[in-house]
Amino acid sequence: MRRNYDKVLYPVLVAIVLLTAWQGLVTGFKLPPYLVPSPILMMQTLFTDWQMLGMALLFTLKITLLSFSMAVVVGVLISFLFVQSRKIETALFPYAVLLQVTPIVAVAPLIIIWVKNPTLSLVICAALVALFPIISNTTLGLRSIDPDLQSYFAMNRASRSQTLLRLRIPSALPYFFGGLRISSGLALIGAVVAEFVAGTGGNSTGLAYQILFAGYQLNIPRMFAALLLISLTGVALFVLMAWLSKLALGSWHASELSRD
Repeated sequence: MRRNYDKVLYPVLVAIVLLTAWQGLVTGFKLPPYLVPSPILMMQTLFTDWQMLGMALLFTLKITLLSFSMAVVVGVLISFLFVQSRKIETALFPYAVLLQVTPIVAVAPLIIIWVKNPTLSLVICAALVALFPIISNTTLGLRSIDPDLQSYFAMNRASRSQTLLRLRIPSALPYFFGGLRISSGLALIGAVVAEFVAGTGGNSTGLAYQILFAGYQLNIPRMFAALLLISLTGVALFVLMAWLSKLALGSWHASELSRD
């Protein structure tokens, strides 16, 4: 309980110190709001413009969750394919790396043109950003099994499916959940970047559009409020993935049982 309490207390104390210093600098140097808004003004803007920003948050969150789900399903299936044969992994893994190193801003316009549905095109763009950590971590986990246990399964003539379900998947879970923590944040980044590239407008717009529109109007407090919502969403996703990892591994794996 003390450890969990410290995990919340220390970040909150750091946030209070940073926000107090930010407010003090803005007030002391009398910085104009169109240059750097104060935390108080940013929070006021968040409340006054909540109807607009709240709808944008829901849209961005929908794209993030859909793309994250797509990345998890596709990434796990590809990892299962890779683990079946070293030749398949050797032949296809470079193309998975290619997805990671290709800037999404370079391919997003093409995807948006090819896919007529705006929401689906944004989901595909964001899923491409979030896909590689799932493939990489899950494949590594499926490969990282105890040689003695593998020999024991082979000695008992376990089938490939039995080895996968009873040995490889349990061994891969810590790696898989590590990939989820990374991929959830990348899905949010991919959703925001895809919205920037798409330039979506109207009622079904995300936080990226609100940032662009606020920049055009020099409404810097609203821009900072939208950035705050993106940051808080990313933190919430990470905390959710950490909680899921604790729920799945907390009773048996060393990574969650350690007291250090």
